[in-house]
Amino acid sequence: MCLPTWESVLGYEEGHKRVTRKLQSGYPRFFIHPKVVALFGRAEQQLAQNGERVMVFPTRCACQRAQRYVERRALVAARITSFEGLQALVVPDQAYQAMRDYWKHTGEIVSSRQAEDCLAGKLLEEGGGRESRETLAKVMRVPVEDLFVYESGMAAIYAAYRVVIKRRPGKKTLQLEFPYVDALKIQEKFGSGVAFLPHGSGEGMAEALERIRAGEFAGVFCEVPSNPLLHTVDLGVLSLACRDSGTPLLVDDTVSSHLNVDALPLADVVTTSLTKWVSGVGDVMAGSVKLNPESPLYAELHEHMLDQSPQQSTLYARDAEVLARNADGFEERVAAANRGADVVAAFLADHPAVERVWYPKFIDRRDYETLMVPGGGYGGLMSF
Repeated sequence: MCLPTWESVLGYEEGHKRVTRKLQSGYPRFFIHPKVVALFGRAEQQLAQNGERVMVFPTRCACQRAQRYVERRALVAARITSFEGLQALVVPDQAYQAMRDYWKHTGEIVSSRQAEDCLAGKLLEEGGGRESRETLAKVMRVPVEDLFVYESGMAAIYAAYRVVIKRRPGKKTLQLEFPYVDALKIQEKFGSGVAFLPHGSGEGMAEALERIRAGEFAGVFCEVPSNPLLHTVDLGVLSLACRDSGTPLLVDDTVSSHLNVDALPLADVVTTSLTKWVSGVGDVMAGSVKLNPESPLYAELHEHMLDQSPQQSTLYARDAEVLARNADGFEERVAAANRGADVVAAFLADHPAVERVWYPKFIDRRDYETLMVPGGGYGGLMSF
């Protein structure tokens, strides 16, 4: 997918048909893959009545969560039925957009390989096997028992979110710094809502720390660094406040990866989109949750994670195999991105047409470098 002009970017975001009708594929949470479209079409032919739409989800639990979301948002009744080894949600036409939003925000999606196998009658029943998880655990630098793997990065964040709101039902979560959009949408649309502090410093941060120490929140979310403005909160101070009140601290390290920053010792949970640096090829989606075994909340969080994912993976078996193979080039990819981005950031910072560059080398550098691993760099993402 290529959006070559600023006008086409705006047209895509605003849903203008002059742009969207030209797209043949795109990111699978936003643009449903043609094989998945074919799967939905077959399910609709077999299951839908007049005025109904169908989407297929990978597990019964995901389909039930989607059903509850649709019924709450669209005020309609929806029904679940088994379909070719997967789970189909059937909704009235007017509730299709709510069902589609669930797919987009939560990332609990059927992959193109899973759809392909289902259409061919060759669906593999087991999730990503232990062998693939063991390979990924080495890549992610955690014991295999502390790693949970999901079908997308957002599915990983959503899984961790469900755990923390289950611990403290009725309480909001706290989001520090402007995050990747769907990480915020999860907190806005599910649970009891979110307190959003777009600037994790100054007086607002001091007040947030007091509210954390008072136990006001179900969990605290942040990214190190944030996407897309590359801010890094003072994770040490934040961690102490969370530990004081037994509030889980959930950190996403996708932007730079754990080869550049190590947030796990200060966090209770670290989420990562494996679609980006770990896969690196663009032919598989996945996400992970890592638990900190030194966290005082470890035993409780681990139990809750196992309750919702007993096999510790919801990633389709063929996707898990591809991801494990792709991960071979992970370290080289990150090192090359560090080198290249450093050159580009320096060029942009000195360019007379550029007012400002957001890059960890220039933004919250002290807080970022506190988390840097030996030999790490500043990552491959910048905004300007």
